[in-house]
Amino acid sequence: MTDSKFTQFLEENPRMIGVLFSLMVFLSSTGAAAASHATTVNGP
Repeated sequence: MTDSKFTQFLEENPRMIGVLFSLMVFLSSTGAAAASHATTVNGP
């Protein structure tokens, strides 16, 4: 999907802007939480 098609899709479905933003925030916070619980394994 090119940028113009994606922009047109968002213009026709403005609710998807909120959905995509919420998904982005959720994924960024999930990645930060997963990184904070990572463990370090020492080599042999």
